[in-house]
Amino acid sequence: MTDPLTILVAARDEQQRIGATVERLREQFPAAGIVVADDGSRDATAERAERAGARVVRLPRRGKGQALTLAEQEAPAGRLLLCDADVRGDLRPLLASGADVAVAAFAERLGGGFGVAKAAGRALVRALSGFEPLEPLSGQRALSPAARDACFPLAAGFGCEVRCTIDAARAGLAVEEVELPLRHRATGRDVRGFAHRARQLVDALLACGPSAVNHRGLRLPLVGWVTAVGRDPAVAAVAAVGLADDLWSGPERGIRAHLRSRRTTGVLKLVAIPAIAFAATHSLSGAALVSLSANALNQLDTRPGRALKAYLLAATALRAPRGLAVCLLAYDLREMAMLGDAGSNAFGAMLGLNSVSRLTGRGRWAAIGALTGLTLLGERRSLGTAIERTPVLRSLDSLGRSA
Repeated sequence: MTDPLTILVAARDEQQRIGATVERLREQFPAAGIVVADDGSRDATAERAERAGARVVRLPRRGKGQALTLAEQEAPAGRLLLCDADVRGDLRPLLASGADVAVAAFAERLGGGFGVAKAAGRALVRALSGFEPLEPLSGQRALSPAARDACFPLAAGFGCEVRCTIDAARAGLAVEEVELPLRHRATGRDVRGFAHRARQLVDALLACGPSAVNHRGLRLPLVGWVTAVGRDPAVAAVAAVGLADDLWSGPERGIRAHLRSRRTTGVLKLVAIPAIAFAATHSLSGAALVSLSANALNQLDTRPGRALKAYLLAATALRAPRGLAVCLLAYDLREMAMLGDAGSNAFGAMLGLNSVSRLTGRGRWAAIGALTGLTLLGERRSLGTAIERTPVLRSLDSLGRSA
């Protein structure tokens, strides 16, 4: 028995084309379900897709990979066909390929820039998987159930195609490119076209770096490592330790779980961050304050924007640097990126270091006591649950966050 097929269509502000695209797909694949991932459209894309017979998943604007991932969660088990809202042509040969991942290579090139984003995509796929792609950025691809398991959740934004090919090839699945006479709306060599290709390039690079899956099942790039760039050496060292935890952490959660397991990246943080803090402050109380601050912000980093909001509130009082946190907050809130342990530990360490320089005597020990209490509370119960049960904190926590 052939696995059922679901077609996922990524769309944003495509009211002029989505209806015809859905109708063509229904003609080509009459037994398939069609799900349109409406990524924050400001026009009638969703209504016209529904009118043409598709099921629509309405989303705030997050990015292509995030939209397709959330739509995939609504699809039944089986094969997938991914396509863009503006594609024209017959996609049936992709399913006839027999490969786990069949990617459409356009027989005729229309528009485009100077090939920088595509060349970078090819180089990334080749370097990280050994596969030699012709069309690393093609959004038209058929996935077997095995490829679906290997590739979803997709990488964020326009990096989803590059990372999809890498993940499938690394999993030992068959990847094939099929040349097809397809057409789509081409981007030109104008400001809008170059901006689009720049986003493709940045997203592809981020997709091949460290990433993690958030509470909603979205696979997002971890960008907290940027806190190490041009910062205090102690902050950079804490970010490096946090990045190790991002890359190699196990299932353990909480200090007690890490101590029971002994050899974990969490234990590394428990040893390394106080040592870094002591070297920077030359004080046991200073080391305690920095370490507890790093851990406290890390405990709060369980929902988009939560840790950065806490940082900005404290940074205002302590006159700690705020520029980078403000820049990252929009991406964190919109679920386009995540801080990870590298970012949350480093931002917490910045607060601690600024506290050490401003607090002395009783003030410093009061802060240490408060942070110790917060750490113990986080070991016994979820800080996120406590925030969500407190009306004022819940309102502040949800402010600016995507639904």
